[in-house]
Amino acid sequence: MRDTLEALDAGEIGVAEAESRLAGYATTAAGRFDAAREHRRGIPEAVLAEGKTPAEVAALATTAVETTGRALVTRADAEDAAAIRTAAADLDLDAADSIDPAVTHDERAGTVVVHAADFDPPAFDATIAVVAAGTADAAVAGEAAVVAGEVGAEIDRVDDVGVANLDRILDQRDRIREADVVVVAAGREGALPTVVAGLVAAPVIALPVSTGYGVGGEGVAALQGALQSCSVLTTVNVDAGFVAGAQAGLIARAIDAGRGE
Repeated sequence: MRDTLEALDAGEIGVAEAESRLAGYATTAAGRFDAAREHRRGIPEAVLAEGKTPAEVAALATTAVETTGRALVTRADAEDAAAIRTAAADLDLDAADSIDPAVTHDERAGTVVVHAADFDPPAFDATIAVVAAGTADAAVAGEAAVVAGEVGAEIDRVDDVGVANLDRILDQRDRIREADVVVVAAGREGALPTVVAGLVAAPVIALPVSTGYGVGGEGVAALQGALQSCSVLTTVNVDAGFVAGAQAGLIARAIDAGRGE
């Protein structure tokens, strides 16, 4: 505690970072940011942009950078991204961070990632294959991929391999088998996760997507199909790309730790 207070008094850290060190979170007008989540849980805290104003999203994102060196924002649109870029450029970080933070907006995945100039991203020896059945499933798959990558895993995207033509997934099976964990995003009837889980030895996480229409549409059939899978897999909620990516990242982290022993 004394070190933190002395660093604050010397101007080496700001109030937000001091609060996060002492309390585990930082308070903003937009809410409290859980700066200790990655240390406590192994995954970075994410800012959900949905339901917040761009100004609120930007305030929480800059607090994240000030306290942890990076920000991970999900369900963000172009207006959110623009607000974050402006706020990040105005950040008054210490002299070592004279370069503006790097801001990456994946428009399709709806994610914004900000890294301070001196942020050292985690990286470990484990690969996650993020598989999407069709182009309509790519946005949710992309969110999972970005989150898993921020946890520290290597990401291999495998797109447009839906079961309407089994050759598309079969000609990628050797590639997918090389991964340590597999996330499979699929909408409509959601058959692809079950097929993939029957082809690989790695843990598979089914990510139902809210595509499809009529009876069982909006991800209902995909979710129920994954829950009834005859192949062994784990299922997350409809469109829960963050949860799938984070869970896959935690599994990959454990695999990496086992390899290091």
